[in-house]
Amino acid sequence: MSIRVTLNCQVKPGQFSSLLPFLEENLPTVRAFRGNMRVSVLFDKSHNEMLLDEEWLTQDDHKAYLDFIGNNGTLQQLAAFLSQPPEIKYFETVEI
Repeated sequence: MSIRVTLNCQVKPGQFSSLLPFLEENLPTVRAFRGNMRVSVLFDKSHNEMLLDEEWLTQDDHKAYLDFIGNNGTLQQLAAFLSQPPEIKYFETVEI
């Protein structure tokens, strides 16, 4: 069973076009990281809000990725495009 991770990000006004090349450069690393199954990027222009919708094998795999990007500077680079830290939520699939 996998875990769904959402990162709700408030992008600074006028920064999304600058954020795109950063995402294009870094998403392959996320997708290749151990435990990652999928990453989708959604953007609401009217609110400068980006949603990273991810699927991971486990929550620990995602947390290991956060540690990795925290240590290599990628997280700090991402934060420069955002007006506040991302809101991260973890969801388990409920089989009904």
